[in-house]
Amino acid sequence: MVLLRVTLAILVLFHGWAKIMGGIGGIEAMVVKAGLPAFVAYGVFIGEVIAPLFLLVGLFVVPAALVVAINMVVALVLVHGGHFLQINKSGGWALELQAFFLITAIVVALGHSRNK
Repeated sequence: MVLLRVTLAILVLFHGWAKIMGGIGGIEAMVVKAGLPAFVAYGVFIGEVIAPLFLLVGLFVVPAALVVAINMVVALVLVHGGHFLQINKSGGWALELQAFFLITAIVVALGHSRNK
């Protein structure tokens, strides 16, 4: 379970780092278009930086994993809503990475809560 938790943390952190370096203007525009206040876009830093750092060091694992899962649900709705039935050029599901992050976060949360 530790390997899965750490892998999830590192892979999601790459996405968070991209947001730190490149900004969240695109996400902010999507959030506003969805009728939400612009500041909600800053939640991406919680889901892609803070929560993965907690996962990486093993603190507050269940809440951190659930935050990552919620972050993925929001990303699926705001960014990938039209991709659910798409197949990529190599024959895989277009949302397999997002699905992997979402399901892995749920598995980490459930697995960690059962081990306590």
